[in-house]
Amino acid sequence: MTEDWKKDLLDRRCAYQPPAAPPWRDFAKKCTSDPLTLSPGQPDTTGEKAASFVPKKEHLDVVRAALFLRRPVLITGAPGLGKSTLAHYIANELNLGPVLKWAITSQTRLRDGLYQYDAVARLQELQRRQFDDELKGKAPTAEDEGRFFTLGPLGTALLPWERPRVLLIDEIDKSDLDFPNDLLHVLEDGYYEIPELRRLPEELSDIPVDTADPDDWRQTCTVSRGRLQCLEFPLIIMTSNGERDFPPAFRRRCLPLPLGFPSQSDLAAVLASHFQVSATDSDVESLARDFAERLQNGDNLATDQLLNQFFLRRQEIAGLDDHIVRDLNLPDTAGSDAAS
Repeated sequence: MTEDWKKDLLDRRCAYQPPAAPPWRDFAKKCTSDPLTLSPGQPDTTGEKAASFVPKKEHLDVVRAALFLRRPVLITGAPGLGKSTLAHYIANELNLGPVLKWAITSQTRLRDGLYQYDAVARLQELQRRQFDDELKGKAPTAEDEGRFFTLGPLGTALLPWERPRVLLIDEIDKSDLDFPNDLLHVLEDGYYEIPELRRLPEELSDIPVDTADPDDWRQTCTVSRGRLQCLEFPLIIMTSNGERDFPPAFRRRCLPLPLGFPSQSDLAAVLASHFQVSATDSDVESLARDFAERLQNGDNLATDQLLNQFFLRRQEIAGLDDHIVRDLNLPDTAGSDAAS
């Protein structure tokens, strides 16, 4: 894979440098908060497959355009084609830290991705203060209030990071009908508010809140008057299995990236990358050819099944029942029905 796609995104130290933003997407002009530091050498340990992922040039060109335009990428395609792995690949290649992941269901609401607020725990704490002699009469501090809030993956991505975070919004087509339009407003403005913090007294204007990062990466950021504004727009990669259409206004503001079925050569490259073998290896060629034919014939297969099959063949496990190998490679008929 050529590295030309990122030559204008990296400096000589291989640290990502956000390109100049379009005037209508220049969020730095609106941000008054101090930048949050993102260490350039921290790997994305949450995406194990990214190291052996083989993206196509056209996929990287779309991502590159999204980084320049400050727009989300909407990837559509059948399950198992590596849609979510692309996010981890980009995070690793550009040293943008761990990917923030937001899995969507039919019950997901916009606030779930922005922040979580434990109102019951806060009420219990206020009641406890009424009967605790040491705390009676003492007003809660900013640290006390911050304990009841945690930013979600979208909320964390929209913090004033000096370099953009990568946010994976997985299976957005599972959301309810209103969700894409609700999300659109936040993505257009690059900021959001936490009403519960905005209503606090003036002396509690700056509240420390934890991010949605993994434990070894979690930071505490300061939320001023309940408002958070991004400095650099995050790289947002949304995946869809193509099970529904999205509103025109939402589609218009995303860069589309449809994924077709991989060819035999694509599948051979995947096997070669994962197992450090030649793409012209006889086992690689035969498995890639058979798998590609099954995909073209309409079988709903995931590339994980190809990897399983190759691994078992190379291990030469004696006495393994044929039905186990067969079951590992059955198409997902339920997924096919849903997709149709």
